[in-house]
Amino acid sequence: MRFAFITILICLVFSTSNAELLKPEPSIKPSEVISIQLTALQTNSTPFENAGIAQTWEFAHPNNREYTGPLKNFTKMMYSSSYQIMLDHQSHNITLVAEEEDMAFFFIELTDRIGNEYGFQWTLQKVLTDGQFYDCWMTIGVSRPISLAQST
Repeated sequence: MRFAFITILICLVFSTSNAELLKPEPSIKPSEVISIQLTALQTNSTPFENAGIAQTWEFAHPNNREYTGPLKNFTKMMYSSSYQIMLDHQSHNITLVAEEEDMAFFFIELTDRIGNEYGFQWTLQKVLTDGQFYDCWMTIGVSRPISLAQST
């Protein structure tokens, strides 16, 4: 009985760890980075609480991480009025605006959980940091939301 309890406890710990989060790597294209982030935010608390925010943080440019502070601060920012509309949203559409050698610019249309539509400018940059990431696309900026349409 004790063995079964310990086994279940270990499974729960590992199922709620950050092990399943995708990490930046050179093979991931700019639109895929945004898709990974938005899809994670769309189901924010699956498979663990704020998993979507943690996944988004994985692809945050090191300069963004310095600006926002640790993941705890980033999570708090994501619950602010400007960005909480991304959490558990209904749908999103990613449109490439321009792509250069080391920068990519997108416009995101997002429908929040109650049907309001917003637009965001989303900017990615290739980054090399402390030998951890080589030529990986990471988010350097997301604008405040632009209201596109309100549900009735």
